[in-house]
Amino acid sequence: MTSVFFDSPLDDESRRARLFSGDIFVYTAVPGSAGLADLARELLEEAFAPWDPREAQHHLPVDRYAEILGRVKPSFIHHPRAKQLLIEMLGALGCDPDRTYFDVPKMRSSTSDDYLTTGIAYAFHPHRDTWYGGPPCQINWWLPVYPITAENGMVFYPDWFGRAVPNDSARFDYYEWNSARHAAAGMIGQEARFHPRPNADVDLGTEIRVVTPVGGVTVFAADAFHGSLPNHSGVTRFSIDLRSVHVDDALAGRGAPCVDARCRGTAGRDFLRCRDLEHLPEQVIARWDDPEAAAGAAELVYTPDT
Repeated sequence: MTSVFFDSPLDDESRRARLFSGDIFVYTAVPGSAGLADLARELLEEAFAPWDPREAQHHLPVDRYAEILGRVKPSFIHHPRAKQLLIEMLGALGCDPDRTYFDVPKMRSSTSDDYLTTGIAYAFHPHRDTWYGGPPCQINWWLPVYPITAENGMVFYPDWFGRAVPNDSARFDYYEWNSARHAAAGMIGQEARFHPRPNADVDLGTEIRVVTPVGGVTVFAADAFHGSLPNHSGVTRFSIDLRSVHVDDALAGRGAPCVDARCRGTAGRDFLRCRDLEHLPEQVIARWDDPEAAAGAAELVYTPDT
């Protein structure tokens, strides 16, 4: 059974143990999370001016819209304040800066009524992040940039936690994915990148939809089966997600069940220590990596275009 904890006083170690068993944690805005949402809105409103970013899809041709997203999303990811605010948020929620590593925060978008669902604005079907090379002990943190509803947010399918979903993740190579990420902004109407997904009919069963205020944070294991809801709200949903790994979990082999992830490669090299931005030790990466995939990889770590 999946439990949802609201503003829980549990410490980070206890929280991670519950996340690895399928529970979900939700927090109202804390220092750092509200700042991340503010920064994202600032950049979006500058990029889409004179239109409200949520309404811009109704005013722009889709190729122009994708071009703007292709600029504003990297500008958020690599903004000097983004990492500072992320580290502040993790600290406010009890993470040890010397043992916690993070991936840079990503801005996500979900346009309404299938305006743009590929490339830079890909609409994620039900999946696990572990199918995309996420480590078994990875924790996901998700927050809305503007108000959301139960109809345009994210959905969890708890009946499938720890239970194998028929899927084609064996075809996914994280290093090939890194090589394809440069072209995402130009993928309009057709998604050229391979995305692992269920490859048989699956009764999704129970749904959990979490609706938080702006800056509120939803926390879940990377192995949770989840996806984006089809957006028919009339406005674009913008959100932020980021991932973390506690090095002690990695070294001890702790994490979610990962009963059906078959991908090659690992996202482990993307993670940076909160204290000093050092990468995870190679001895940790070796626990998750596929030496054959790594040896032939063009991009072990994604390097964005200048």
